Amino acid sequence: MRLAPPTPVSLASFRTPPACSRTAFAALFVLLNSLLFIWPLLRYAARHNDGHINILITLILTQAGLSFLLLALFALLSRRAAKLAAALLLIGNAIALYFINTYGVLIDRAMMGNVLSTDWAESSELLHPMLGFYVLVLGLLPAALLWRLRLRSGGRLHLAASAGTVLLALLAWLYAASGSWLWLDQHAKRLGGLVLPWSYLVNTVRYASHEAGQQTVQRLLPDAALPPPLAEKEVVVLVIGEAARAANIAHYGYERDTNPYTRDTTLLALPGARSCATYTTASLACMLSHKGDAASLPVSDEPLPSYLSRQGVDVIWRGNNSGEPRIAVNTYEQRGDIAQDCPECDGHDADLLHGLAKRIQASTSERVFVVLHLAGSHGPAYHRKHPPAFTAFTPVCRSVQPSECSSESLINAYDNTLVYTDYVLGSLIGMLSSLPYPATLLYAADHGESLGEHGWYLHGAPNALAPDVQRDIPFYLWLSDSHPRLRLPTQAPDDLSHNHVFHSVLGAFGMQSPIYQPEHNLFREKTP
Repeated sequence: MRLAPPTPVSLASFRTPPACSRTAFAALFVLLNSLLFIWPLLRYAARHNDGHINILITLILTQAGLSFLLLALFALLSRRAAKLAAALLLIGNAIALYFINTYGVLIDRAMMGNVLSTDWAESSELLHPMLGFYVLVLGLLPAALLWRLRLRSGGRLHLAASAGTVLLALLAWLYAASGSWLWLDQHAKRLGGLVLPWSYLVNTVRYASHEAGQQTVQRLLPDAALPPPLAEKEVVVLVIGEAARAANIAHYGYERDTNPYTRDTTLLALPGARSCATYTTASLACMLSHKGDAASLPVSDEPLPSYLSRQGVDVIWRGNNSGEPRIAVNTYEQRGDIAQDCPECDGHDADLLHGLAKRIQASTSERVFVVLHLAGSHGPAYHRKHPPAFTAFTPVCRSVQPSECSSESLINAYDNTLVYTDYVLGSLIGMLSSLPYPATLLYAADHGESLGEHGWYLHGAPNALAPDVQRDIPFYLWLSDSHPRLRLPTQAPDDLSHNHVFHSVLGAFGMQSPIYQPEHNLFREKTP
């Protein structure tokens, strides 16, 4: 018996990409999405559901079903749309998974707002080789696998029928598993921030819709009445800190001396302050609004700097950060602008003080308002937020992945940023003391920071879930010696927060306005 010779296999057969139907393509995407990106969701559920297997099954089926329906929608449009959507979603999932695993974040609406309003200087600090690994292995390689597939023409009816079947089956399961609804409702915020790709897709749309739905033309506030000037000039300075948490402030009893430069000044550290939010954009909107924590995003009312400028105050904004609302002021400068004629500037927050005294003295206005927006303690590259000379605590974490560092080195790196911020404040107090004008200083951080407690890092958690360290902030007041009108409070109000900033600045200038709330003015008038 003679055996037939083997059929020759041409090289072209290896080069020809495999073919599949639209339905199979959507199913393959679901398989990859489930195998690669469902683990944060299941990990959270396993820790919090007391072993109820129905909840885990519900989460798996829900993510798989929604993912299939999403890809089916693109596949019904066109084969190219399906492949492009699958590739982009896998890459997006890989990036999101990196940040969930590395920093313990939730991809909710607030986080997407934080992402979309972050500048390059901040976002570049988050770059790490491990992010590239995630994108390559979990994003680009699976995307390339799907991209290589050849989708057969036709098959739309079969795909539509399959999508309908999946939808009905998912609804039937959810109805049958109604006993898990209460748990799902109780944990909806966290679950919604972990379901990929829905977390960033839905919350990006929610954030954009929220932004578009707000009135973008800022309403002008009613005019204010100003008292006679106290002297040739009155100076009020608002310093906005970044990611400083009260728990690590020596003024509040922290065991380390993170306030060596203001310790022996007359600065008053008010305890118990809470931030409006856990990310810069929302906190600044609140801080600079007469509405406080009722302020909207985008800012629909004239913010404090614009309001004062329109009332004849010379307003100077100097920033080493971003996230402020749209403002109209007399002088707006970023640190890079200041450094152009400053050979000694080193790229840190103290650069904002360069030439400030001369600028105040040169003002022709009777009232000067200065805002200094610091880079402060913005992570994760804490070691880059201060000159090397301010490395007071060692060893120092030098990674942008905090989980790679020991708790000791991470806290050391963070505390060094607080020491440097204290140096900036001490230098500012010295400068203001040297001026022949009554001067007032307010300092408040925009929010706090997590340093690994309960697996959380950085900031940006939803207010309802945020740990106290992300919202408990330092809040300082200072007056120049023998201020002719003002005195410091004897104690902090029980509800101290960003709500007090706007009205305390108005109170410092002695301004009266229909929108002024004296109960939120921290300063006290001297009695004659």
